[in-house]
Amino acid sequence: MACLGVFVAYLPVTTVSVSLPAIQRAMGASTSQLSWVSDAFVLPMAALILTTGVWGDVHGRKRVFQTGMALCALGAAVSLASDSVRWLWVGQAASGLGAAALLPTTLALISHAVPDHRERGRFIALWAMSMLTSLAMGPLIAGLLQEHVGVRWIFLLPIPVSLAVLVVAAFLLPDSRAPHGRRLDWPGQITAAVAVTAAVYGVIEGGADGFGTPHVVAALVLGALSAVAFVLVERRSGSPMLDLTLFRSPAFAATSLVAMISFLGLIGFFFVLSLYFGLVQHLTTLEAGLRLVLVSGTSLVIGVPVGRLMHRISARVMITTGLVVMAASLLSLTGIDAGTSYGSLAWRLVLLGLGMGTVLTPMTASAVSAVPHHLAGMAAAGNNAFRQVGAALGPAVLGALLTTRALDTLPGRLSDVAVPDGTGGRVLGIARDQGLGAVAGLDLGTATGPALTALSDSFLDGLRLCLIVSASLALLAALACALLLRPAAPAPAPTGHPRTRTGAIGADATTATTVGAATTVGAPAPARAPR
Repeated sequence: MACLGVFVAYLPVTTVSVSLPAIQRAMGASTSQLSWVSDAFVLPMAALILTTGVWGDVHGRKRVFQTGMALCALGAAVSLASDSVRWLWVGQAASGLGAAALLPTTLALISHAVPDHRERGRFIALWAMSMLTSLAMGPLIAGLLQEHVGVRWIFLLPIPVSLAVLVVAAFLLPDSRAPHGRRLDWPGQITAAVAVTAAVYGVIEGGADGFGTPHVVAALVLGALSAVAFVLVERRSGSPMLDLTLFRSPAFAATSLVAMISFLGLIGFFFVLSLYFGLVQHLTTLEAGLRLVLVSGTSLVIGVPVGRLMHRISARVMITTGLVVMAASLLSLTGIDAGTSYGSLAWRLVLLGLGMGTVLTPMTASAVSAVPHHLAGMAAAGNNAFRQVGAALGPAVLGALLTTRALDTLPGRLSDVAVPDGTGGRVLGIARDQGLGAVAGLDLGTATGPALTALSDSFLDGLRLCLIVSASLALLAALACALLLRPAAPAPAPTGHPRTRTGAIGADATTATTVGAATTVGAPAPARAPR
């Protein structure tokens, strides 16, 4: 049940990412509207993942698991039936709510079903592999469905799977909850949700309308004030959603930074690269999927040997090395153009997958081991929350950079290929009002070919800026890991009732040995937290 749950939860990530050009053509969406297609799913995950874990602790994990599956089915059904980009946002948001409920609950269910922490490590490894399998299969599923039926049908698969799991879970899934005084932290939840949503909204709309417009400034100010309010609320809360004393650990601070940057780069990279495949190389969704699967597929394969190497090589060395490899692969991608072949692109994407797999495997395990045992669950939950914030910011930040840079260089590119001034002004106006993808469908007579060439060149200008920024962030995270990620001294077990301040992911520390690909076959399992 847990493996199927996390498979369904993560399926929309790459399924939708690789389908963005087709969605743009089918629904006439602008680039900023496309950013919201991705972020409408990721935002609820980032904002509510801590709360749903606590809700399961308090009200029962089986109930939260079933609610998550039902929301995934409902969201997929709404997306499947949508005839406009706004209804697609609604469907994606419902699916994101379901994923937020499933991710922490599935781990907690495994912890309850498998009491022995050594045996539990193997089951959590299967959970992690299921998540990566979902990310790897998403592009292929989307490509095959679009090839034969249409873009809407990429949302079909979660519906029967979710409903079947709901029926089986009603009879076979045991319930569990944490009995030691957990309660919902509503002030922390509200301020965190407002901060993340306002920040992402401000970045997306700033890329489309300009960062000096009143509604963008208001959103960014609201996001900053809400973030400050969250810190103040959590410092005074008796049962905080995220215990801020965790950040006294340099290792936890470093791994949280890495988590956010890694998924900002990964999900943002999928967003801009899928647009590159559609707008510049004019590939089908299946052809684009066969390229994107190289990243997640390589991460999936490399996870097993990396997990075994964690016994011999320190997490500091592995994470730092993986981030440097990611930066190198991103910089190598700045050399691609409209005519780059599959072979020339493949080795760059495989290199990125190697770096991602090396980073993701030890990341959360390091965050957990860096804090006292009774805070291990909260450490893993917080690490995963930062990861989802990065995933939400990825399409927003890189989409804004891509659009801004491409629109800045488009007039010069149109002039370079001798597009008449009147036609060039029309192209530029449509690109600013309706998005870069709208230009690809224009009939400009003899100027159509040169205009499309200029569009491709300006898009590549924006893509290269995104890659340079992503590589710089990866190197910054690598430096933070090299300086801050040190082996932690064993923390003594606390006395009394440590559960009163445990995290949202589950009932004990070993529940949190992985979020994402943090534990793989052969990875060490931490000691069981005292009850």
